[in-house]
Amino acid sequence: MYVLIALLIIIIIIAVKSIKVVRQSEVYIIERLGKFHKVADAGLTIIIPFFDHVRSVVSLKQQTMDVPPQGVITKDNVTITIDTVVFYQITDPAKAVYEIQSLKKGIEYLAITTIRDIVGKMDLDATFSSRDGINAQLRTILDDATDRWGCKIDRVEIKDITPPADIRDAMEKQMNAERNKRALILEAEAQRQSAVTIAEGKKAAAILEAEADREARIRRAAGEAQAIKAVAEAKSKEIAMVYDAIKNADPDEKLVQIKSLEALEEIAKGDANKVFIPFEATSALSSLGAAKEIFTDKK
Repeated sequence: MYVLIALLIIIIIIAVKSIKVVRQSEVYIIERLGKFHKVADAGLTIIIPFFDHVRSVVSLKQQTMDVPPQGVITKDNVTITIDTVVFYQITDPAKAVYEIQSLKKGIEYLAITTIRDIVGKMDLDATFSSRDGINAQLRTILDDATDRWGCKIDRVEIKDITPPADIRDAMEKQMNAERNKRALILEAEAQRQSAVTIAEGKKAAAILEAEADREARIRRAAGEAQAIKAVAEAKSKEIAMVYDAIKNADPDEKLVQIKSLEALEEIAKGDANKVFIPFEATSALSSLGAAKEIFTDKK
């Protein structure tokens, strides 16, 4: 009876040790007699008790590792503190167990040395403005280095970059100065645009005024020309009428001279300061003077 109970207990112990249930997203590293035997995937796994044992349980999920903040010296000799987080996933569980003593420690130390190498070649300003570039370089270098450990680095993110207190104060003052500079530049640009607009308005107004004055002068000159033309045409018609009348009356020479003098009298009433008398008219004048003397003597 006791033997059966003892045998039953042994069988139960053997069954418990032989049957392993692997959970989803995990694998078991099975060793047989101290040597790697197999990788047990999710589900039911049977092992041989006392010969096989589970060396390690490896998670296949994406994991995160917070790298402790590290002091890094930049190219321009400024000490800054960088806080980094690494996202990784195990792709080969056997390598992750047998190729390195501690995968997390290896990734952490490799991330620290790589950050110091990358940031040490950059100025402080470039460090703040090149986070994406630093993240990409870190991910590439870490992924290449951890590939032989059966690990894939998915992402590397710099959470925070903390400069010294005096550097922060100087940066804040610089930012305020930049803001004031941009404000002054914008104000000066606005004033310049306003002055340009006003000048262009004045220029346009002066051009319009000059064009209006020119148009007025042209119209006034055209009117005066039309008036002069009309007067000239009227005088021409009047002279033609007089000429026709004299021609029809068949005047003698003395009457023609008298009419010529009357015409000269009308011309002299004009705006001209000088009147040029033809030489032929002087003889008429002398004849008229003689005729006047004769009439005077008769009276």
